Amino acid sequence: MLKTKIAILISGRGSNMQALVKACADKNFPAEVVLVLSNKSEAEGLKFAAQNGIKTAFVNHRDFSSREDFDKKVSEEIANSGAEFVCLAGFMRLLSPWFVQRWFDKLINIHPSLLPEFKGADAVGDAIKAGAKISGCTVHFVREEMDSGPIIMQAAVEVTPNDNKETLAAKILKEEHRIYPESLKKILSK
Repeated sequence: MLKTKIAILISGRGSNMQALVKACADKNFPAEVVLVLSNKSEAEGLKFAAQNGIKTAFVNHRDFSSREDFDKKVSEEIANSGAEFVCLAGFMRLLSPWFVQRWFDKLINIHPSLLPEFKGADAVGDAIKAGAKISGCTVHFVREEMDSGPIIMQAAVEVTPNDNKETLAAKILKEEHRIYPESLKKILSK
């Protein structure tokens, strides 16, 4: 089976990256991870990737005078790895319009809410504060506006009265690990 080469961008522990790597280990899965890149040198996910024989890269956003200059370096690393598709997995940087256009329809993200509800960096906390009864996660194509773009797949979880930010985040993360690989498979199998 010819597999699509993918790059995964992370900023932290990379649990969604790990879920994608595990899915890609299946010989029938249509993707292969060829690069894990982070904007943080101490990102735990880089260690996991290296231990699993995946090329890693660190690009420090502080070394660049503009977001676009940083994004161009990231894009260069992705292209040099041979990747044809990019998955954001906890990459805590807003991407420039240039990057979004460069990887248009080859760039997806996972977000811990049922978009369009609760966009932004504290989606789980926002859901708790709003008294939401249902929350969840969304895999979507990335567009220039944050947490927008065509939705590929969503999964809902119940918010119980005794949920706090940590317990709700854990329930959502479990679903993220399920639907992110499913979404990637769906896209690449077309």
